Amino acid sequence: MKNKPLKSLIYVLPFLGACISLLSFTSASSVLAPSVKKDTVISTGYKLRTIIVDAGHGVKPNPAPPGKYSVGSTGTFSTERGVTLMVAQKLQKAIEKDIQGVNVVLTRTTETDVSLQRRPEIANENKGDLFISIHCNALPDKRVRERVGTKKGKPTYNYRTVVDRSGKGVLMLVYGLKRTGEQQNEIKSSQVSGMEDEADPNDPVTIILTNEYLRRFRQKSITLANILADEFVSVDGRRLEGIREQSINVLVHAAMPSVLVEIGYITNLEEEEYLNSEKGQEEIVNSIVRAIQNYKLQVEQTVVKN
Repeated sequence: MKNKPLKSLIYVLPFLGACISLLSFTSASSVLAPSVKKDTVISTGYKLRTIIVDAGHGVKPNPAPPGKYSVGSTGTFSTERGVTLMVAQKLQKAIEKDIQGVNVVLTRTTETDVSLQRRPEIANENKGDLFISIHCNALPDKRVRERVGTKKGKPTYNYRTVVDRSGKGVLMLVYGLKRTGEQQNEIKSSQVSGMEDEADPNDPVTIILTNEYLRRFRQKSITLANILADEFVSVDGRRLEGIREQSINVLVHAAMPSVLVEIGYITNLEEEEYLNSEKGQEEIVNSIVRAIQNYKLQVEQTVVKN
């Protein structure tokens, strides 16, 4: 196997070259005169160019191609598939308007669903640098017990099912480690093998590169999830349910940094109204855009301590 993939290990050579130049310059200047040490920002050589925005769920196509489909949750007056599509389309326009040089690809542009298998395929085919999946959270209905009368002096009860409206807040999901093998296969196919005419999956270089991509993608996913959480909480005043690991299909099979964003609970009437309002959708979109801008700065440059 040729060593062409080593050019991506990973953006190391440009970084080392910049560091060597910086050190040489610093050493020479320090001989001439004392100076105040300042941290230096250096480009990593990486550019965030393509973002995949995935509007969760949809109406099952008829006839339906092979694959698994999920219609999503339903609120009092709206559906998850409708809300996520509105937010995804607004997010696409905002990103392309406010973040220069970044293209956005939507996994679906209509109410018709795209299978769970097809969504990450779209991301990988478009060589995405970032995958953001938009969803609405929901709680299952709960059973409550109520008193209906007495029998021999003792109360009697029956049960009824009611909508659980207690859920509130945003939640970020990143892929866990339970399906690492599937993640590695996607990375080999989309990232490593694409660099070579003939890539041997058992070659040590392929294995090293695959594991390095996996480590970096996971690290960047967690970085973006934390930035998103901070934006939602500190700017919008939203409640944060946390950042959790979940080995779900769309995250596992997207060979790139990936975050699933639960933007609110559609089964909570107050949150449902927020999710459907212009104000609410604008806040959600703006928070995600700011998070991407912050993330872009972090991954495209590094700070060298002098």
